[in-house]
Amino acid sequence: MIYENQANAAENATPLALIVGANGGVGSQISKMLLQRGWRVRAMTRQPAQTAAADGVERVTGDAMNRQDVVGAAKDAKLIVHAVNPPGYRNWDRQVLPMLDNTIAAAEASGARIVFPGSVYNFGPDAFPLLTEDSPQKPFTRKGTLRVEMERRLKMASMRGIPVLIVRAGDFFGPDAKNNWFSQMLVRPGKPVRSVQNPAAPHAGHQWAYLPDVAETIGRLLDRAEELSTFAVYHMEGFWDFDGMQLTGAIERAVGHPVKRRRLSWLGIKLAAPFVPLFREVLEMQYLWQMPIRMSNRKLTDFLGAEPKTPIDVAVSATLASLGCLEEVPKAAGLHHPADAGGRV
Repeated sequence: MIYENQANAAENATPLALIVGANGGVGSQISKMLLQRGWRVRAMTRQPAQTAAADGVERVTGDAMNRQDVVGAAKDAKLIVHAVNPPGYRNWDRQVLPMLDNTIAAAEASGARIVFPGSVYNFGPDAFPLLTEDSPQKPFTRKGTLRVEMERRLKMASMRGIPVLIVRAGDFFGPDAKNNWFSQMLVRPGKPVRSVQNPAAPHAGHQWAYLPDVAETIGRLLDRAEELSTFAVYHMEGFWDFDGMQLTGAIERAVGHPVKRRRLSWLGIKLAAPFVPLFREVLEMQYLWQMPIRMSNRKLTDFLGAEPKTPIDVAVSATLASLGCLEEVPKAAGLHHPADAGGRV
């Protein structure tokens, strides 16, 4: 009984984080990062776990659209990571706001901080090409309008005392992340890379975000949570592909041979959009590939000293290996970030 009480006390002393959307690329990487930092991690998923968790994550079954499920899953949590999105980019207008409202209600009930991975969708061309955290948010797309409303609701929640951390980043890519431009457009998962389909207009720079770096950035911000404002927003620079061709070059170096470089046929996407729901959603974001759009990370580096950045060749190799496009993964890949004595890269 004494040992049991000691074990319970130790568990209660360890901070608990709930991941809503733990099966996605960003949610899974943040889970790993938090475990490495000594957090207890609870993942809420719609389907019950088929086997016992071997990764140290506690699995609970629940639906992000069901408030009771989310509030129950967040019991005793000090952190809620809202990393859930409707699958296949569909049903955004009907699902994203109710899901966020449920997370806010759960945070209010448990006293947790909300972490929200943000994007460039909030902004319109009037704010391009260089975006700061305070750039005007005048989106002209449906997804952008929803993103602005989501952040407005989070800001309102922070005014009621719920701490919020938003980290905006470029297009995600990384190990085991499948619902993104890299894995759905540039390469074909499970196939050797013979060609790369590039959505970018010629010479249009594009910003990418390697998911382990996103997770590590969030981790370093949380390490200094007591210094964060109640509503804290930071931009990551990630990997800046200044001419839209540098990522393709990294892919070629990873596979060890030149690849055929093809432009994505936006006309083909447009013609197929009435029949393919995913293409309808993709077409709405075409403007992000037509001009250089870059987030300034000055606020982030002023606070942290440096932004975590995995070398692009290591990041691309790890991503391709996880997608079944390479035979092996470099040992340096993953959440490891070399640091000096001050904890900076």
